[in-house]
Amino acid sequence: MKRVLCWMLMLLLIQQVSAQETKTYTNPILTGFYPDPSICRAGDDYYIVNSSFAYYPGLPIFHSRDLVSWKQIGHALDRPEQLPLIGAGVSRGLFAPSISYYKGIFYIVCTLIDKGGNFVITATNPAGPWSNPVYIKEVNGIDPSLFFDETTDKSYIIYNSDPPNRKTLWNGHRTIRMYEFDYRAKKVVGEEMLMVNGGVDTSKHPVWIEAPHIYKINDWYYLMCAEGGTGYNHSEVIFRSKSVTGPFQPWDQNPILTQRHLDRSRKNPITTAGHADLVETPQGEWYAVFLGCRPYEGDHYNIGRETYLTPVTWTADGWPVITKGEEEVQYRYPLPKGVKGQPDNAFSGNFTFKDDFKENALNVRYTFLRTVTENWYSTTSQPGWLEISLRPHTVSGRDNPSFIGFRQHHHEASASVKMKFSATTEKEKAGLVIFQNETHFYYLCKSVESGKPVVQLYKSDKDSMQLLVSKPVTNNKEAVYLRIEPNKAVYTFSWSQDGKRWETLKELDGRFLSTATAGGFVGAVFGLYGTSMGQQTTNKASFDWFEYTGKDAVFR
Repeated sequence: MKRVLCWMLMLLLIQQVSAQETKTYTNPILTGFYPDPSICRAGDDYYIVNSSFAYYPGLPIFHSRDLVSWKQIGHALDRPEQLPLIGAGVSRGLFAPSISYYKGIFYIVCTLIDKGGNFVITATNPAGPWSNPVYIKEVNGIDPSLFFDETTDKSYIIYNSDPPNRKTLWNGHRTIRMYEFDYRAKKVVGEEMLMVNGGVDTSKHPVWIEAPHIYKINDWYYLMCAEGGTGYNHSEVIFRSKSVTGPFQPWDQNPILTQRHLDRSRKNPITTAGHADLVETPQGEWYAVFLGCRPYEGDHYNIGRETYLTPVTWTADGWPVITKGEEEVQYRYPLPKGVKGQPDNAFSGNFTFKDDFKENALNVRYTFLRTVTENWYSTTSQPGWLEISLRPHTVSGRDNPSFIGFRQHHHEASASVKMKFSATTEKEKAGLVIFQNETHFYYLCKSVESGKPVVQLYKSDKDSMQLLVSKPVTNNKEAVYLRIEPNKAVYTFSWSQDGKRWETLKELDGRFLSTATAGGFVGAVFGLYGTSMGQQTTNKASFDWFEYTGKDAVFR
């Protein structure tokens, strides 16, 4: 009898532990290169939009009904006339969008750097289509957001801008400014207003006050901003006022979110936390989305800035807090109220994505370098294959190369393809690239040398490429298999002629692809890529499938 009772108690304990495990969600909710998140709620539906820089289509849109299970439903800028990106460096283009919902209409405001500046687009369905941009020339700065004041039916556009009279008193001295915004006519009204000069405490010379959002909660108007720059010293700060036009007073316990003061040697650190946005659930709970990073060594991370979700608590005197004291951003939190079961999120934790190209349209997760203005790829010419035309453009340039990208979401991962391609000249190459920017990438490809087929491995070298390895291909008529396997600071490059027996070509330094080394604001992207290196050709490469698997230990 005692043995039966013991077994029953053990079974009950196992069931309780299992139940507890199913009541959490996993951070980041969007792994990999999904920075600068902005969120809004429309009824019971939530939507997130992220920066996309010089990738096309622009501004990925995600949908959720529970805040933790996310599906990509499209892009806000998916037509060439909406988004001129040719000539833009990979970390230029679209900076920091903000999404809002008011009276049945969705609004996104954003900045197209080096081109038109700040603009607004609208849609009745966030999956699209979205309107063409309306540029707001008076708004001089970045990180715009809209605030709709339901009590007055007025709206405002608030943004990061220059110091007063453009006189910089310290490096990183910026301001937060605001216009009243006629949301019907999509134009500013009246005079520009200065909301914050410098930051929370100007005696400390705070840097890069940016990413502002205004919320009206109870009788207070809250102004929330990022401060410290979008690197290791990133943080989030809060101000409030009884009037939407201020004056706004900072909380004396700022910042309300940061990880910069924590032990850098802690296990599985999440760093760079900031650029937040708040949302309230129908059950009255508050959550914050924000960007963060997961370095694998020092400040090295290759996958870019990711989207995190954490609960927000409120102090007795009405200030929101995301993290406090020594609190670390967690990889797992309890599910929001009313959410049952394990979240189904194809962008979080470890997952496998495999595409056999049987659909006529490309999966919405793929991305291109700059605006696609001509038809150079097809999924219908050879059913079940993705066909890419080789063109003179390269990923080292600033045009639209024959590159179809899939983000690296994990530090430990595997990406592989099955490809058919026969080069006719040494300039013609096709294969799999891991790309951080125009000067930092590795390229695993098939080509020819002295008229004979080879598999090659290149490393980018300023405006060209350095050949590292070359191996002969014995059967040129058959497909080849190419594989790149990141393992934190080591990337392993392999190939196979039958998909079973793999040969390792080389292990290379992954830190070459990190933001700390390469610079910029984006993350590494795998690319199905073909080029004729400046020459004209009619040759094409065909891909039977692409497969990606994430293997991060922290999610196991």
